[in-house]
Amino acid sequence: MRILGIETSCDETSVAVVDGMRDALVNLVYSQVDHTRFGGIVPEIASRQQLKKLPPLYIQALHDASLKLSDMDGIAVTMGPGLVGSLLVGVNFAKALSYSSGLPLLGINHLEGHIFSNYVASPRLEPPFIALIVSGGHTVLLHVRNYLDYKILGQTRDDAAGEAYDKVSKLLGLGYPGGKVIDDLSKKGNPNFHKFPRAFLKDKSYEFSFSGLKTAVVLYVKEKGPEFVEENLPDICASFQEAVVDVLVSKVMLAAYNLKISKIVLAGGVAANSRLREKLIFKSEKKKIEVHYPPPILCTDNAAMIASAGHRRFEKGQKSDFSLNAYPYLPLSGSN
Repeated sequence: MRILGIETSCDETSVAVVDGMRDALVNLVYSQVDHTRFGGIVPEIASRQQLKKLPPLYIQALHDASLKLSDMDGIAVTMGPGLVGSLLVGVNFAKALSYSSGLPLLGINHLEGHIFSNYVASPRLEPPFIALIVSGGHTVLLHVRNYLDYKILGQTRDDAAGEAYDKVSKLLGLGYPGGKVIDDLSKKGNPNFHKFPRAFLKDKSYEFSFSGLKTAVVLYVKEKGPEFVEENLPDICASFQEAVVDVLVSKVMLAAYNLKISKIVLAGGVAANSRLREKLIFKSEKKKIEVHYPPPILCTDNAAMIASAGHRRFEKGQKSDFSLNAYPYLPLSGSN
């Protein structure tokens, strides 16, 4: 079964063709750069770029796969969560393709797509496992009991981890997005330079909070002054990153221990963070727990993960009608 995937939930435009659930024949991703000068995503600019880039990317994807639309068995598109304008571009494009071709259509939850990125990346990965979806917009800890069967264990009560990276990066004058630049600078710094707070909330909780950490960095920078910050920038970045990673790793390991699960999966943009991977692997090896994470192209928002999730749902006989809409605050449902 070949599935055409379309992903336009935020500022990445992506089209992919997946053959089976795990074989991405083509996975094209266009990342916008227009937002860097604004220090964050501007929704109106994002949706206009989606509208501009999606049609040629679709044509290029079919060309690169040496296939036609008639060779597809279904069309899967992100319906939420995300920016409503960006989502609508992808949803309406997919509906138009479905209407003109007669191919079945299916709306996919973006968070479910991130889980499926690991099935594409790791051909032998099977549930059950603990999944941590961590990105600029989401920090969610899940028990993946089976394919399409999830239990949300905890999530952030305020800022997502990636959002905290972006805000701290802007504060330190490092620009947007902040994840990679802070990760790169941290490699040159001392993670024990300053002890920023770790918001574990309460014992044995799976919830997250990063707004207090962000505020602590703001106060620290204000107290020390610009000259001190410039001289010690790698150390400050490393100390901030260590606080984020400590919380993420602690929660994941707690869930794996309590539920007696021997596999952990990372997903989302922050899953590409080198310190997060390093520390989670170190902690997991002691407990003989497998750690899976996708390559960078599958960590970012991409259509291969949407097509993969669509493949599984099409196999279950699911499909959407033309009333399919964009849902910016779509939750991840539990059992399907």
